[in-house]
Amino acid sequence: MATCKQSALRKRKFRKPGLKYKNPVMSRTPILKRSPQVKGIVTRVVTMSPKKPNSAIRHVAKINLNNTLRLTARLPGKGYLCTKYNRILVHGGRANDLPGVGYTAIRGVYDFSPMVGKIKRRSVYGVSRPSGFSRHIRRSLRR
Repeated sequence: MATCKQSALRKRKFRKPGLKYKNPVMSRTPILKRSPQVKGIVTRVVTMSPKKPNSAIRHVAKINLNNTLRLTARLPGKGYLCTKYNRILVHGGRANDLPGVGYTAIRGVYDFSPMVGKIKRRSVYGVSRPSGFSRHIRRSLRR
């Protein structure tokens, strides 16, 4: 049986450069072209239904990236202000139950609104720290 490195080398031989990908690399997010995030403009905001065992309405945006490629990215969290022609920042991270969606929009950057009333996991949803909010209070100031 081949090792991981051997199978990666074998796949690399047969991958040919095309119009979309100049240097083909085995990557989960090839459209980002080795950059951590990419800026783009929303062309459509759509809802999708997930694969078999799950049932819900998931919000998804079709995005034209600044590197002339297109992708679909999920819009995380409840409630958002994101419409056509909004600027948006996208990073890798797929929605497991949405086929063809391998990217996630970052909330609170450019025109994509942060989530309202979020206290835990604020950094994921682009929420700044509320005034007077502190997890750790000095022992002398506790009551």
